[in-house]
Amino acid sequence: MAVFSVPSTWRAAFARFQPLLTLGAVYILVGLALRIVLWWQFGRVDQVGAAALGWIVPAGMLADAVQCLYLLAPFALFLWLMPDRWHRSRANRLLLLAGSTAWIFGLIFLAAAEYFFFEEFNARLNLVAVDYLIYPTEIIGDIRNEYPVMPLLLTAATFGLLAAWATRKRLLAGTYQRSGWRARSLIFGLFILVLGGAITGISADSFAFSGNRVANELTGNGMGSFFRALRTSEIDYHTYYASADPQHNLQALTAQLSKGGGTFTRLDEGRIDRTFPARQSGLGKLNVVVVVSESFGAEFSRLYGSERDWTPEFDALARDGLWFSHMYASGTRTVRGLEAITASFPPIPSVSIVRRPGNENIANWGEVMHSHGYHTSFLYGGYGYFDNMNHYFGSNGFEVRDRNDIPEPVRFENIWGVADEDLFDMALAHYDDLARGERPFFSIVMTTSNHKPYTFRSGVPGVKPSGGGRESGVRYADFAQGYFIRSAREHTWFDDTLFIIVADHGARVYGRADIPLKTYEIPMLFYSPGHLQPGVVDQLTTQMDIAPTVLSLLGLAYDAPFFGQDALRMSDEDRVAVFSHNHDVALYRNGALAILGLEKSVKNVAYDPQADSYRPVEPQPQLNSLAVAYYQTAFELFRSHRYE
Repeated sequence: MAVFSVPSTWRAAFARFQPLLTLGAVYILVGLALRIVLWWQFGRVDQVGAAALGWIVPAGMLADAVQCLYLLAPFALFLWLMPDRWHRSRANRLLLLAGSTAWIFGLIFLAAAEYFFFEEFNARLNLVAVDYLIYPTEIIGDIRNEYPVMPLLLTAATFGLLAAWATRKRLLAGTYQRSGWRARSLIFGLFILVLGGAITGISADSFAFSGNRVANELTGNGMGSFFRALRTSEIDYHTYYASADPQHNLQALTAQLSKGGGTFTRLDEGRIDRTFPARQSGLGKLNVVVVVSESFGAEFSRLYGSERDWTPEFDALARDGLWFSHMYASGTRTVRGLEAITASFPPIPSVSIVRRPGNENIANWGEVMHSHGYHTSFLYGGYGYFDNMNHYFGSNGFEVRDRNDIPEPVRFENIWGVADEDLFDMALAHYDDLARGERPFFSIVMTTSNHKPYTFRSGVPGVKPSGGGRESGVRYADFAQGYFIRSAREHTWFDDTLFIIVADHGARVYGRADIPLKTYEIPMLFYSPGHLQPGVVDQLTTQMDIAPTVLSLLGLAYDAPFFGQDALRMSDEDRVAVFSHNHDVALYRNGALAILGLEKSVKNVAYDPQADSYRPVEPQPQLNSLAVAYYQTAFELFRSHRYE
């Protein structure tokens, strides 16, 4: 009898943990199916060939298996600690079936969510997903309006029930056998050893074998990517990114920034503040209105070479104004655009300063304008608590007006806010009030309409009230901008106003590169027909450069630690651009990119903007040092409250 007692004990202990293997297998199979679908729909477009599946599939299954260990660890603990009598009870069998159904339901629903996220951001769940979860009202409303939520829920629930029923024998096998404490403890110990090996020996970067970013995204695990983003959503620069001696960084920065003029005033404090004298040839104290247009990518404008003629209003204004033909955003989120425009600040990894603690009373464009007697305001069509915008602007001297201040009735509104036309009406009335006070004004207007779920009022030419997708969003944003400028012409302050129209970021992320630069190209124009002659600025320009350029154009004296430069007064070979994408940040100069990533990685590539292609190049120490100088210095100045 003793010969057979040991194997039967082990068989019973193994049967108790069999649900763990079953649910893990389901997780890996769902992950495999999702990976193939993502490759078919998106990977092939970004040059991930079928041959690459030979390594993507096994590496991806291993990534899923590792993530499975983390996710199922609480379940393994439950199976180990559950007393034998309770484990073999009817109630526990029902609990196991219900829990398994919920697990499979969750996997399928999350797989659908990952598909739609990949469609928009060309990536697994990342920092954007983390940011969005902080504001569930807008995000859930957007998802409910844009995606087939109920059919997906019903489908996921159906598959969950069917899969749990089909695997019920495996799930419940251990509930009909007695399992000894010693045997199941040894099996649980083996699980912990494997889990420990995964924790210590496998990182999120272990499966990034390719030079193609999209291939690496396909290989990765969505939940793993999400938890990594959650863990590193606000991290210490020095711990994770390439660093250098602060004095060396200061020398590199001063050499670069001095090309844009100005006199450094606080280098002995480790600061990059520069003072610029007044320019008598400037335009003077014009009103300045900056329209920051949601997701208004250059890819929709004929002026930027697009075959889609979706922005006729912008294109017409650009021909009559000062058009910037080589303009880039610094990131893929609204708050990245706002930090660059308002604070002339690089996109330090991994969260915008608009969202970071300690962003009160920092150096910003509004502060400079206020010192010259300007009234400063931020106007938003949605609720400004989103992305911490109200706090950021209100704590930096701006009068803030958002959805709460827009009178009823409005033409249209959805989960993101009112129609851009209603926002512009509020702006026009606000400027009328300010003009009566004979005080110049500086105002930033942030639109919302060009955003999923792409719903609009009826009657706008070329814009479907619903179901028109991105095209309707872009066409409506363009129409509303034209409406604003035409309406402004009827107001007394129009002739004394400089209008700037610029996007917060491009429409969507795409491309195989770590920093897909084509995604970052955005339109921008300066428009003031009584003061500016039509023209084209071909020099590389970024959102960080807008404030220094406008201040120089107006001829206003100022002293500030801005990282941007006057785009109208620098040669193209001296220009730099800075970018962020998920955890990576980069600096671009003269066709070369220095990309800084987690684990202190540094990579160089050459970029051909005409072909939108990249090629590896030899390490470029000078460029890499300049990239480190920009990002490390910006981080240190902000963290130590010296960017003020």
